[in-house]
Formats: sequence, structure tokens, C-alpha cells
Amino acid sequence: MARRRSSRKKGGTLRRWIWRSIALLALVGIAFAAWFWWDMRTWRPSEELYPEQGAVIPSEVNGINFTTLKAVGAQFAYLDLQPASRALDDDFASRFAQAKESGLEVGVVLLFDPCLRADPQSKRFTRMVPRNAKLLPPAIALEATGDQCAEPVSDAAVESELLTLVNQIEMHAGKPVVLKLGKAFEQRHRTARSLARDLWLTRDRARPDYAPRPWLLWSANSQLVSEAAEEPLEWVVVQR
Repeated sequence: MARRRSSRKKGGTLRRWIWRSIALLALVGIAFAAWFWWDMRTWRPSEELYPEQGAVIPSEVNGINFTTLKAVGAQFAYLDLQPASRALDDDFASRFAQAKESGLEVGVVLLFDPCLRADPQSKRFTRMVPRNAKLLPPAIALEATGDQCAEPVSDAAVESELLTLVNQIEMHAGKPVVLKLGKAFEQRHRTARSLARDLWLTRDRARPDYAPRPWLLWSANSQLVSEAAEEPLEWVVVQR
């Protein structure tokens, strides 16, 4: 009997130790997540390593002050342009003018819609973005794949329309586009291998490595809090 009680006591002690260890690990995980979230609010890559830094300005962001954005360390701003599948962005021209007046270098990002042909997408860009050699190279954001369309679009069709869009925008801008390449899009279409354009990759905090060749731009913090806007901004650095 004594041996049985001893075995039960040892078993109970072991279970309590295991549960306490699990609880401790969970607490450490929660604490790390909270610290990471708080630190990422203001974290930026070193300016010694990346002297050129800037931000992406979403079309729906409120209260953006481009002069303040420049004062907090941005040298450039890329403005999101709503894709052709959405309503016309009436505020784009105002945001574009304010960004130029602030003295920032300015570029435009068009979100590629794999569900649409290239023509309406390039028409949206050429209608909204003036020809200006002083603008930064235009960027095309590649995120959604053809599987996400109401009627799935083949990989070949997506790649063909993307190439057409690239050519049309480059003809308007007079300079090569930058591919803002999402990880899921790259894994599906291997665009970094098939299109020889500068890459713009995204990964919070850690240098992105999902493309097979070096990148030019890195979105290093997707939720940077600053005095420049009422909402967090996407912070970008340049690799030279």
C-alpha cells in the first residue's frame, strides 16, 4: 500500500510540474508577443545600414501630414492607387499634390488585380498619375492569385496580363516598374525568376528571403506608429 501511495504522490507531483511548466511557457509567450507588438510600433531599421527610408500611404489612411512624415525621417512616400475594380479614388490627386509640396520624393503603387484584364488597370494608372520624370519608379503590388477570383483565372492568364500591365505602365512612366512582390504570389508564380525587374519585398522586422535574388526595397514594419498619421503606416527602406 505504501508503495502505491508513493507512486501516486510522485505521479501527481509530475503532473503538477508539467502543468506549471506549460503555464510558465504560455506566460513567457504572451509577454514576448506583447513586447514585440509594443516594440514594432516604433521600430525602424538602422539608418546607418539603410540611409534611405520612407513610407507607403494607403488610400484609406486618415489625417496624413506629409510635412510631418518628412520631419520624422522619411525621404520618400509611395502612394497607394486603388485598383480599377474599385470606385475612383477622388482623394488621390489631393494626396499626390500634398506629397509633392512637402519635398518628399513621390512614387505610386498600383495593386494588381488578377481577375481583370491589363487594359482597365493601366488606364486607371495613366489617368491618375501624370507623366513626370522626377517621380520614383512606379510599383505594382502583387498579392492575390487567380484562385481568389469569382471565376478562377489560370496561372498562364495571370502572368500574361501582368506582363502586359508592366509594359503599359512602363511606356507611360518612361522607366522600369518595381515589383512589390508578396510571398504567396512569388511562391505560386515565381515572378522573381520570370520578370527581371527590381524587387520590393515585405517582412516585419526580419530581412525577407523568399525571392531568389536581391531586393531593392523592403517593407520592414507594416504598423509603424508616428506623428505623421492617425493610423499606422508601412515603413520602407532602400538597399543599395
